[in-house]
Amino acid sequence: MEKYIPDLYQKNIYEINYKNLTSRGIKFLIFDLDNTIGLLTERHASEDAKKLFEKLKKKFKILIASNSIGARVKVFAHDLGIDYKSNCRKPKAKELEQIILNSGYKLSEMAIIGDSMMDDVVFGNRIGITTILTDQLGKKEFITAYFKRQKEKKIQKKLRDKNLFTKGRYYE
Repeated sequence: MEKYIPDLYQKNIYEINYKNLTSRGIKFLIFDLDNTIGLLTERHASEDAKKLFEKLKKKFKILIASNSIGARVKVFAHDLGIDYKSNCRKPKAKELEQIILNSGYKLSEMAIIGDSMMDDVVFGNRIGITTILTDQLGKKEFITAYFKRQKEKKIQKKLRDKNLFTKGRYYE
């Protein structure tokens, strides 16, 4: 069950204390896209996201790592002025793992931020980087994500029953 427990849990990317991440030695942030940076229905990054990422780029190397196909991810990455990897296939994500291992950063200097325990948290915990879970921004999602969410709800219930993780109880 520990592979599903994030190191940090915040409501959204705007609530994360990035100064604390810097003090922990984090230098490289890997963001999920769908329901983390933007809603599935959005075609471009919001003005709030653009402002946040302009600030973050001054302190961190940033990569969008999404299971979505290239065209959508490319538009958001262009809007935000950051690199991206699409069609990642998290949590296995062998190509993403290679990008990370060849990045020049230590695993202890990296964090993955996303809304999925099944994809983002499991991937990050599997390779040994800091994991930050956020609530999903919206309810609309791809059908494959819907089925993962159903499994995730069962896992969350087990974690809550063992007092290991409770959805809505934020921590850093």
